[in-house]
Amino acid sequence: MALIQTSLIWVAYAVAVAILFVIASTFVYVYQKPRDRAAIVTTVCIFTTLALLATVLLIPVDVALVSSTSKSSLGRKKDWATPEKVDSIVYTLRIVYYTLYSLDAVLCLLVIPFTYFWYEEYDEDAAEHGEQTAGQRIWGAFKYTIAFIFFVVILFLIGFFVPFAKQAKDDKRLDLDYFKHLLAENHGERALSFGLGLLITVGTILFVLYTGAGMALLPVAMIKSAPAVSAPTLAANTASQLDANRERQRQLEGRNEGRDGGLDARDRRELESLIREERTLIRRERLAAESSGEDRHWIVKTWIKIEAVFRPLKLIGGLILLVVALVIFVSMLITGIDKAKNSICGAHCGYILGHINIFQPLNWILVKSSKVFPIDYVLFLLIVLFFFSASVVGIATAGIRFLWVTIFKIRKGHTSPQALLMATVLLTLIVLAINYSVAMVVAPQYATWGPQTYCDLTTNSLDEQPDCSEHKDLIRSCSELATNPSAQNVCTPSVFSTFINRVTINFPFFGVVLFWAQFAFLGVYLIVFVTTLFRAPTLNQEDIDRDLEEEEEEGLLASTGRRFGAAWGDVTGRTKKAPGYGATESNEGERSGDGQF
Repeated sequence: MALIQTSLIWVAYAVAVAILFVIASTFVYVYQKPRDRAAIVTTVCIFTTLALLATVLLIPVDVALVSSTSKSSLGRKKDWATPEKVDSIVYTLRIVYYTLYSLDAVLCLLVIPFTYFWYEEYDEDAAEHGEQTAGQRIWGAFKYTIAFIFFVVILFLIGFFVPFAKQAKDDKRLDLDYFKHLLAENHGERALSFGLGLLITVGTILFVLYTGAGMALLPVAMIKSAPAVSAPTLAANTASQLDANRERQRQLEGRNEGRDGGLDARDRRELESLIREERTLIRRERLAAESSGEDRHWIVKTWIKIEAVFRPLKLIGGLILLVVALVIFVSMLITGIDKAKNSICGAHCGYILGHINIFQPLNWILVKSSKVFPIDYVLFLLIVLFFFSASVVGIATAGIRFLWVTIFKIRKGHTSPQALLMATVLLTLIVLAINYSVAMVVAPQYATWGPQTYCDLTTNSLDEQPDCSEHKDLIRSCSELATNPSAQNVCTPSVFSTFINRVTINFPFFGVVLFWAQFAFLGVYLIVFVTTLFRAPTLNQEDIDRDLEEEEEEGLLASTGRRFGAAWGDVTGRTKKAPGYGATESNEGERSGDGQF
């Protein structure tokens, strides 16, 4: 029975990884520029995105496996859950975590930089004349990657020799076995904890800036992103307008042929207006072609069709995501206040919370749903994808910047390979920060103990498990502060929570930064959210370049009432005359109205 249950949990994880592969592939193909697509860049970005999402989605598997060893309704271990079996499960999870975190670090710090320089080293003219070989490109990329190799080695050495946190070690409030176990580690674990803490801290800075803004913008972007006119209709009407425009230009030029003074003032103004309008129509025609997926990969075309099918539901979906974002905001704020007020040792141990003191809705939902696997897994997957999507929206909106200087822009169908690799690095670091936030702030009780409980009865033997079948009122949820000997025998913390708590208790600086950064994240979200309530953003998640601003000015984004027809047109590929396309405007600078068709 135990083997079957454990196998089902791992099968669910394998299915989730398969779904994540589709999501990672779709993300890369949708955003990359088709003309500059490189196989090695595409492969590295997909594999890295898959690895980082697989890492964060291991948490509910971790919770399910350690929780499967106990009978939550009776507050005791199952008969088969001997200490050897439990240690075997924990050891397997630890190996998987070590593998995934090491893989994420290698991909982020070594593989992606090498791929970036490999792509930069390509010289088309030299390659055509046989003056550049693969070996030269490899050596050229490796020269620049050496700096990253030194950084990794130095990082490991610092973590290997850095001393323990003396304040935490001497703190009498940490005399419980749970915290002593966190402090008792070897040099290798200490080095890994230090490296993980540093990467999470760097990722948290990006998490605050990009994900905080993206979580506020994502629902608004969904509500406002659906156009009133389908891509085929837009293309057909734009082509008709362009033909009429050029015909009128020919008429004006033909009318004034042979005239000594050339065009008179009136005709010259009209011709200049037509030329400006022609440029606008050409841009509109290009945008329509890109929106319909012409000359794009089949994955992108399929994604465009799927978007068109669900486009009428974007308004409802945006409102639902808005509610989800507010619930996450409230849950994180409650946990933050609880940690700040009730942490057993405050900054000395990175604000570790012994147990939940204030009702927290999202944590309560996940704990209750974890009693029936895989309901909690599905909910956790949705939460992680929400944070991931918010991060993508934040990066796409702000771009990759250094202070106020924009280095790369992330746009659908226009992202260069270099920008895609940089965005993948940012997402890797952000997802590490999401790991911490989801497990320690969004749902701390769930991520540490799941639904595990223990019987708070005193027994004569330390190895004896008390029976609470007739004392249901004495069944307690597992916590770090449980002092009853039965709790030591029954409660098994998740491997991931042990990793994170080990980082924060051995290196309190990381714990303090990570904790207070959660309030900064909430502050950024609140500022951006309030701003979007009173001021409609000029940029959205799909196109953040000048073309989109011109598209909005010309009224290509329209009211919700006409989005159903546009969605059907994008699915079927049929054209339908749209309101406002009957005639071209004579002067785009004199256009009036609110920009809607």
